[in-house]
Amino acid sequence: MKRSIVSILKVVLPIALGIFLIWIVARKFTPKDINEIKGSFEKANYGWIFLCIFLGILSHASRAWRWKYTLEPLGIKPTFYNSFFSVMIGYFANMAIPRLGEVSRCAVMAKYEKAPFDKLFGTVIAERVADMLILLTLIITVLFMQFDTLKELFFNTSIGQKLSGPLFYILIAVFLLLGLFLFKLIKNSSLPFFEKIRQLLGGVFEGIRSIINMKQRVAFLFHTLFIWSMYLLMLWVAFFSLEETSQIPFSGVMSCFVMGGITIAATNGGLGAYPLGIQSVLLLYGVTANAGYAFGWIVWTAQAIMLVGLGILSLILVPLFNKNPKA
Repeated sequence: MKRSIVSILKVVLPIALGIFLIWIVARKFTPKDINEIKGSFEKANYGWIFLCIFLGILSHASRAWRWKYTLEPLGIKPTFYNSFFSVMIGYFANMAIPRLGEVSRCAVMAKYEKAPFDKLFGTVIAERVADMLILLTLIITVLFMQFDTLKELFFNTSIGQKLSGPLFYILIAVFLLLGLFLFKLIKNSSLPFFEKIRQLLGGVFEGIRSIINMKQRVAFLFHTLFIWSMYLLMLWVAFFSLEETSQIPFSGVMSCFVMGGITIAATNGGLGAYPLGIQSVLLLYGVTANAGYAFGWIVWTAQAIMLVGLGILSLILVPLFNKNPKA
């Protein structure tokens, strides 16, 4: 019973949070705000958005191709179309229920390639580790690139003004000591919660080792960099779709990219959270709140249409491409 409630909450809470974020913003709109947002949608150059979608498809095709490098050591050699269909069905499932994508993706591949589900699921860990390392690198890069801006913004707030001077460095020292304490606690505690964290970290390190020991690790890393380059490029070209965002510097694009990546993990595919996150970053670059919010929704909607469209198409095509299933 308890597990059922937890499972339901994992599905309902992200959706509820996304709807709540939409409502909390929309309820403050004036008729002028609504007209400005509608105007942004109407005047957007959708040629750039179609290019954004095309680059997204390239990234997903590369992800499907990359999967074979983690499967080959297990003796699994899937066709490209089964790999691609599985990946897209996984993305489609994630739009509905967070984290269902990995299960759906492996289930489709297991069915049509007659491969063990547990082995397929294990390979996803290596992929997620590689993607996590890239995202962490991008976050650190953005923090360095935007350090002066973030520092100025922080110290201009009431909290930042109170923490200026020696108190700021004392606070940093406290956080470092707290981090050291948590590290020791995670490492040595026998509590179930910390044991789960250790298991999670163990899976991460196992994923890193599998990448290092992979025969095709160079090709795997190439596709990983290509995938994330396409992710970043697809957002960058989308900035040219609106006049208000066309002059944003690359550092701003990267900041939006990182913020978008964080919000996608918060709700179903970033529902409600993605436009709000993009808006918050664009405000730092002088883009009006309405234009920034509209731009966030334009990009999110384009990605959602692509994932839902390709996901449904994959569900239709995968049985047709496998009329003669493997023995």
